[in-house]
Amino acid sequence: MIEFKNKTAVVLGAARQGLALAKYAARHGAKVIITDKRPFDQLSAARESTAEIDPEWVCGDHPLSLLDRADILLVTAGADLRIPFLQEAMRRNIPIWNDAAIFLHEVKNPIIAITGSSGKTTTTTLVGRMAEAAAKPGQKVWVGGNIGFALMSFIDDIQPDDIVVLELSSFQLELVKNSPHVAAILNITPNHLDRHETMENYTAAKVNILRYQGQQDTAVLFRENELTWEQRRGLKGGLVSFGFNEPDTAEEKAVYLKGEQIIYRQQGCEQEIMNTDLIRLRGRHNVCNVMAACAIAAAAGFPYEAMRAGVSGFNGVPHRLQWVRTYHGANWYNDSIATAPERTMAALHSFHEPMVLLLGGRDKKLPWEELAAELQTKAHCVVLFGEAAGLIENALNKAQTPDGPEVIRCDLLEDAVKAAAEKCREGDVVLLSPGGTSYDAFVNFEERGDRFTEWVKALE
Repeated sequence: MIEFKNKTAVVLGAARQGLALAKYAARHGAKVIITDKRPFDQLSAARESTAEIDPEWVCGDHPLSLLDRADILLVTAGADLRIPFLQEAMRRNIPIWNDAAIFLHEVKNPIIAITGSSGKTTTTTLVGRMAEAAAKPGQKVWVGGNIGFALMSFIDDIQPDDIVVLELSSFQLELVKNSPHVAAILNITPNHLDRHETMENYTAAKVNILRYQGQQDTAVLFRENELTWEQRRGLKGGLVSFGFNEPDTAEEKAVYLKGEQIIYRQQGCEQEIMNTDLIRLRGRHNVCNVMAACAIAAAAGFPYEAMRAGVSGFNGVPHRLQWVRTYHGANWYNDSIATAPERTMAALHSFHEPMVLLLGGRDKKLPWEELAAELQTKAHCVVLFGEAAGLIENALNKAQTPDGPEVIRCDLLEDAVKAAAEKCREGDVVLLSPGGTSYDAFVNFEERGDRFTEWVKALE
């Protein structure tokens, strides 16, 4: 157990995760100090929600003098470990914990956790549905982490027999010192380089999910992503792999596609799990997400019936290729979750119809060239918006072919919706799949997707 009693816990940031950390530390006996860069008068809601624990507030800055009083430092997953306050804390060897690190350290249940550059929310949701179908009477399933419930909110309510399924981001994994019983890496491709700076740093954060596994634990890895598959070397526990192609080694525990059947093979014996016609989600990448979920479920010991039940009737997660409406004969889709060019490319491959694409937001220092080249044949119009519009326009101009898309540039997403409405034709798909983050104009991708949906539904 992490010792909080009679300790001073400094909580960095008064957003949802920070407040949950503050309450958890106080419940376990800590004196809590919350520091936030916002002024005191802008934190009335946060102060009201923490009134019962009566924390000390330090607002407007993160003074280094606070570290003189800190026994332990609690940070949100979004906290940048490069900032001077945290660098100085590390220099002083003050323990730093985030919600995922505390959760994995404190919860003794066999935990299923999933990370990856793309697909992790859909896969986590599917595994949660499979867990619900596999659960015994009285056994509760908790699905959270980077989605669902804040980890700290229910950590004391989880019972020993409950099933816990987590989605974990690279930010959450940076500080973990324990690994889950079943740890899945779906893929590792360039992402969040504005924060991690290099692919080596980003990969190291992702691989933390495996680093502390033991002989009784199992890793789940994607065979067809080089960086992910490399992680099989040096595993301390078991391995279940997944991919479209049948693996070379007959003894390997593996999920793969054989014709239209998803197969699980162990000890050389094949078992048909389901036909792909059970999958309602569009796109080859979602077939891969289903295979990943089946591999994770197999590693967790769920029956095949539960795997099928988890997939049956599942229409997807909001903001992930979510159909909004038909307008002017075109189908409009919200894929606001696509915050990297690679994720936009996966969305493009889910459609065969002519397309108007809305692209933009804030750049994460990721390459746009491959997407720009792909769009020469995938879209007849690209509408750009947000901070990254100029950067993306330059990439499109360099890739431009005589039959390439018309490019329209707008400042705001709302204006981009109106421009797309003027350019779409009957039979088109109009797709918001931005390739950039939402932070130039919105709190998060959910807010961006919600506003997009509102503006599309308001079109007349």
